[in-house]
Amino acid sequence: MESRLRFDNRFIRELPGDTDRSPRRRQVLHACWTPAFPTPVAAPQLLAHSPEVAAQLGFTESDIASPDFAAVVGGNQLIDGMVPYAACYGGHQFGNWAGQLGDGRAISLGEVVNDAGERLELQLKGAGPTPFSRTADGRAVLRSSIREFLCSEAMHHLGVPTTRALSLVTTGEGVMRDMFYDGNAHLEPGAVVCRVAPSFIRFGNFEILTSRGDLDLLRQLVDFTIARDFPQLAHDDVDARRAAWFREVCERTAVMIVHWMRVGFVHGVMNTDNMSILGLTIDYGPYGWLDEYDPEWTPNTTDAGGRRYRYGQQPAVAQWNLVQLANAIAPLFPTNDALQSGLDRYVERYRDEFARMTCAKFGFEENTDAAQAIIEEGYALLQECQLDHTRFFRALGDLPDMLPDGSPATLLGDVSYDDVQFESHRARIDLFVQTWHASLPTHDAHAARRARMHAVNPRFVFRNYLAQQAIELAESGDPSMIHTLLTVLRRPYDEQPAHAEFAARRPEWARHKAGCSMLSCSS
Repeated sequence: MESRLRFDNRFIRELPGDTDRSPRRRQVLHACWTPAFPTPVAAPQLLAHSPEVAAQLGFTESDIASPDFAAVVGGNQLIDGMVPYAACYGGHQFGNWAGQLGDGRAISLGEVVNDAGERLELQLKGAGPTPFSRTADGRAVLRSSIREFLCSEAMHHLGVPTTRALSLVTTGEGVMRDMFYDGNAHLEPGAVVCRVAPSFIRFGNFEILTSRGDLDLLRQLVDFTIARDFPQLAHDDVDARRAAWFREVCERTAVMIVHWMRVGFVHGVMNTDNMSILGLTIDYGPYGWLDEYDPEWTPNTTDAGGRRYRYGQQPAVAQWNLVQLANAIAPLFPTNDALQSGLDRYVERYRDEFARMTCAKFGFEENTDAAQAIIEEGYALLQECQLDHTRFFRALGDLPDMLPDGSPATLLGDVSYDDVQFESHRARIDLFVQTWHASLPTHDAHAARRARMHAVNPRFVFRNYLAQQAIELAESGDPSMIHTLLTVLRRPYDEQPAHAEFAARRPEWARHKAGCSMLSCSS
């Protein structure tokens, strides 16, 4: 494939790499990266791709149709300018320091600078072992790859800061996995996702250097990150520049978490090595989407006991992770004042954005005490009656200007997972709807309010049971649902009546089915 891509690989050009060029597993010291080449697979075949990401990078449709494209994004072939490597980082996992982790099954191919001047790093996930793989094989299976590919694109079109996905390739090889760590390992079809982001630097990239006392390299990495990824923070005073950078990281993280809460997304494994320095959602592992509203829910089987990463805890975990980042970079600051100021700004920005977001979801233009009382009652009913998070807010936006006689709760439609609870609370739901409706400004025309609420309350989210259906079809040789979902999830706020079945609440058969409720960290 003739390459029109322009590579400018600053990460490996400006930061020190490992002097050991071998593929052996090891501790990588005094380096931010180590060379790592994809391991070729038997039969790379393109299963799906994102046309928008391809165009942003500069790939043409003829490029996509070429067998060489599948070979490149499947790990069998390099094009001019690609210099593969794996990054070194550590991390706190479930609250405990885990030491060196690194890109154990992700291999970066290089940084593309497109015609618009955007810098986009290409990274293959599941392309084989690297020096950070420890005892693992560096591969990924089709089910986790479908979930990553589709969710990356779904989140982008929902307006959530995220990494993107260029392509999904099957490898023609089997991968041995024990999905629930219960001794039932078996071969599954392998796959590779090519994901794309301006940067894949994580909190853990800084933590590992401080943990080793490698402060010169820490200083170099911080200043590199600011120069490459935050060029707007130009300041002659180095301390002021670093303080502004940390503050910006805190603010971006706050905005990202508010978006997660808005759409009902639960990351599932918010370790510090899974936190992007750009405030992007990264590493789609055992994530999930709220069906019934439950702040205590986690999709991660590994987290089932402590529920550290449950939906309602995500804002606090993000703050804890930022504290770990602050601890890592503290040796570069004359005092902790700037770091504490950044952490305080996270709290302020999250508080303000969350209040603005919840008001918008309920259709309020101002954050008044009366509005907050109605919002609190709405969330209480969501939880107590096991109401579907996505369908409830969409239905609320559809309520008419004039409420008919009788029970307005009926107008919400099919939103409850517990009919007994719904009926026992019907009078309270009726009162909530009436109170909410009466609180709306009289000048607020129905069409304008509906459009405003529907702009923040999606009709379609990538529910786990939909992912599982697409996976099972694809594993049987039918990728059609992947393509259909990719099309539907590009327009999550539109009605799309032809695809109404993808907006349905979770069916009862999926309540406890593997892959539809909780997932493990296994890929």
